[in-house]
Amino acid sequence: MIIKDTMENNPIQSPFDVWRNGHSEYKSAYFNHEASFIKQLIPEISVGLNVFEIFQILQSRFGTDKLGQAINPGYTFPSPLEGKINGDWLKTTNMVGVNIRTIGNFLNLIKYLLTTGNCHDSIHILPIWEPGVVSSLYGKISWNINPEFFSEELKNAIPNLDTVEKQLKVVTNLIHMMGKSVGLDVIPHTDRFSELVFLHPQMFEWVKRKEHHILAVNTQNGCEVEDIIWEYLVQKGTADGSLISYSKTVFFDFKNPILSEKQRLEVLFGHVADRENRLHRRLEMMQQLLYHGLETLPVTMAPPYRGLHLVENDFIYDKMGNKWYNYQFDKPEAMSRVFGPLTRYKFYHAESNQQLEFDNPNIPAWEYVCQKYYECQQAYNFDFMRGDMAHVQPRSNGVPEQIDAFYDPLKAIKNYVVKQGVKHFGFFAETFIAPPDTMGYGNEIDHLEAIEADSTLGDLQATPVGSEVFMTILEEYINIAETREFAPNFTMITADKDDPRFDGFYKKGNHLRYFVGIFLPVLPSYMSLGFECRNPHLERGPNEEYSKLYVFQINDDAETDKVTHGPFVWGKNYGLFAEIEKMKLLFETIQKETQFTDFEWISKPSKTNFVAEWSIGNYLFVVNFHANEKLSLSEKENYEIVYTSISLEKNHECRIYKSKV
Repeated sequence: MIIKDTMENNPIQSPFDVWRNGHSEYKSAYFNHEASFIKQLIPEISVGLNVFEIFQILQSRFGTDKLGQAINPGYTFPSPLEGKINGDWLKTTNMVGVNIRTIGNFLNLIKYLLTTGNCHDSIHILPIWEPGVVSSLYGKISWNINPEFFSEELKNAIPNLDTVEKQLKVVTNLIHMMGKSVGLDVIPHTDRFSELVFLHPQMFEWVKRKEHHILAVNTQNGCEVEDIIWEYLVQKGTADGSLISYSKTVFFDFKNPILSEKQRLEVLFGHVADRENRLHRRLEMMQQLLYHGLETLPVTMAPPYRGLHLVENDFIYDKMGNKWYNYQFDKPEAMSRVFGPLTRYKFYHAESNQQLEFDNPNIPAWEYVCQKYYECQQAYNFDFMRGDMAHVQPRSNGVPEQIDAFYDPLKAIKNYVVKQGVKHFGFFAETFIAPPDTMGYGNEIDHLEAIEADSTLGDLQATPVGSEVFMTILEEYINIAETREFAPNFTMITADKDDPRFDGFYKKGNHLRYFVGIFLPVLPSYMSLGFECRNPHLERGPNEEYSKLYVFQINDDAETDKVTHGPFVWGKNYGLFAEIEKMKLLFETIQKETQFTDFEWISKPSKTNFVAEWSIGNYLFVVNFHANEKLSLSEKENYEIVYTSISLEKNHECRIYKSKV
């Protein structure tokens, strides 16, 4: 019997009418554990539900005692992964990535998760830190949680949840109560003039320049920065009004027990809540450093990583009159990029011609980032890390035969957390499994094993379903998952690819991406929020419909491809949403009957085989990947069809059969 849905059977009704007329029934099914998500609840409606309705829903499903524990920020709700001995669970998880900015605040994440169900068992939260230039989530200025993610609605309902930190803790508690794991974004860089570069100058690389000429990139520059910051403190006084009763050496020693990092930040910038004064002090210090020709070295991506120069006639002036020259590579390669707003931690010394000394690690920087990310993991009970720019491998000879403790900072962070006793803590790497010497020197697959990643993002989202490139990549990923120590994801879409430039990837076959993502257990999957109702964008949509454009905040109308006016606008592809809901309901039935074990390939997809088949228990799954043809999928003796996607889209048919025996 083929699964049908309410929206499909009532084409005149909008999803809002369907919800209005039947919400009691749909919520009751959730309360009674008949479904692990609330049926017919589109994300746009979910994030608009009242906080009291949300708590009533959760109380009815999970009980008063569990909900009471979860909404207590002083309590740590146990992770469903407790007892796991490693991060291997990431090799089969189905993950949803969420940019909190698209939904407004942390509370709305819980509202959205009411729509996802058991088929999405892990949640990746994009960077949670206080942002800097153009409000990029990836350009943090501090370890403070981003105050824009604070929910007034939640505070009004529960007055003691009066800080964004308490609210984040409650949200991770609630995610665990809902049976899902939750991960944070680990980024090995900051805004180029973050608070951290002033507090810890020796943990970053500083450029000494005169106009467009780079004079030096070395440790001495960091020492000079310390002198300038210290002189500023002496002349301007402390931001918190305290007396300076310690030496410069004590102040800049991050391990010194006399002053905590929090105290030193307040000395430099003031109380965390005084954002205006903190920014004012930061800009004043930046001006002092720029006057002396000092600035941090920007982040680079891909070989050759090093060897930068300033371009004489390529510069801009900021509002303060500062002249910013653009950096370029001396010998750029195909993927060479300079990220001007960001600076990387100084993980290795580089005293000569910008060349990294891999046998001379800057150990305080390694210790610092490991400790800080562990503190965050502990504060909010995160289960895994998504390692940003994990493809960085700057050794020109490729992956070395011997991997030491200072091979890669993301590996070091993961292992540090595990060694503190969080054995299930996993590492989801942001790499694209590019060809050798493209995104990093050497073989990226070897690099992923060297950094002990459990899974990686991959690049299936960057090509149309069924294309030659897509099929070649899919065949490779299945082989990697079967033969290597990590598993690539079957990625449906990411926040970075939900961008007008990439509309061509998603004009058709999106139901197939979802079907394979949740029903093929040999690969983990990744979906960015909004995919389930994303508009087809046969023509370019308004900027507000693309989640990528909310990774930063650009208000300048001159930047027509990036500027946004107002909040994220949910897609209206309700046909795709209804099709996905059918799949989610079948997933739950099949999961109860099989636990997704007893998997067997019947016909593997490859660059020459467009019809894939596999079995799980008594179920048979058939998928037509072909990009251009409607292939006739044959009936199966002794099986009945329980699902077909043919009513949604004629091409890319997906079927599920169940044995009659």
